[in-house]
Amino acid sequence: MKNYKVGIIGATGMVGQRFATLLENHPWFTVSVLAASPRSAGKTYREAVGGRWAMKTDMPASMADMIVLDAEGDIEKIALAADFVFCAVDMKKDEIRELEEKYAKHECPVMSNNSAHRFTPDVPMIIPEINPEHAEIINAQRKRLGTKRGFIAVKSNCSLQSYVPAIHPLLSFGVESVLACTYQAISGAGKTFDTWPEMIDNVIPFIGGEEEKSENEPKKIWGEVKDGAIVLSEEVAITSQCLRVPVSDGHTAAVFVKFKNKPSKQEILDAWASFSGKPQELSLPHAPKQFIHYFEEDNRPQARLDRDLEGGMAVSTGRLREDSQYDYKFVCLSHNTLRGAAGGAVLMAELLCAEGWLD
Repeated sequence: MKNYKVGIIGATGMVGQRFATLLENHPWFTVSVLAASPRSAGKTYREAVGGRWAMKTDMPASMADMIVLDAEGDIEKIALAADFVFCAVDMKKDEIRELEEKYAKHECPVMSNNSAHRFTPDVPMIIPEINPEHAEIINAQRKRLGTKRGFIAVKSNCSLQSYVPAIHPLLSFGVESVLACTYQAISGAGKTFDTWPEMIDNVIPFIGGEEEKSENEPKKIWGEVKDGAIVLSEEVAITSQCLRVPVSDGHTAAVFVKFKNKPSKQEILDAWASFSGKPQELSLPHAPKQFIHYFEEDNRPQARLDRDLEGGMAVSTGRLREDSQYDYKFVCLSHNTLRGAAGGAVLMAELLCAEGWLD
């Protein structure tokens, strides 16, 4: 695999910082440019972040003295310096849509962590193990944008990265309806306990927009490419509640599933154990060897113990049992800033590189 020069747009925020740590020693990608808001532009990365470095590892030495560019004002310069960019900006949705399309029209592909383009019909929203075939829509998007290389691809919301991977291998049994209650870490809000002391000893039963994303984004992930758009699937009905809990990293989900053809418990366990996708087939750098892990212990998975499984890129499941109202219930866990955010976008980029979309 050739080496690609990449940029991080929104490099000073929590997800941008996570991108920096993931890309520090990447075998295919070399960070060539960092960008953020105008107030950070012109400063070194170290100066721009200041005391807000939130990662457990140190800022990458190779990036600390890079001069941060203006994400909006320096698009032409950034597009020339990078083969593609990762985008994790904190802006209004309409501003993000416009910004990402500008990069694409400058022939600089965008791997987006943002939600702004998730329901643009010709923008693929890819979980690499689940719907890699959605990359085909890039041809239609390039035609609309009038580009040769440029396009936008997005990753899905972090709140569903735990339970959608667990449900996907069970679709062959005719999943009819799902209830998913998520218990989401504070890093999903870009916070730490130092910056959000109100979350200590607290649970907040509302996260703006999360329930709508949790219920609707799977329809696109399970949809099909048809006539230049991704047509949403209506086969599975999902309802959800999303709570913010006092956990630093790791989103947990309590999941209830009803089937048309109820499988046995062993059939579900076998489906999880045997499931793998393109990332495993291609041995992509950030692909977990075992995508879905099942824990037999009644008290697992736990955020503190299991969120970093396989570099934070695996999904953990446990407590599978029959339910009195649904057919089965179980618990899931994924690392929200790794599999759920920056890591998921890096794996998506690895997939698109391996399949030639970024050449």
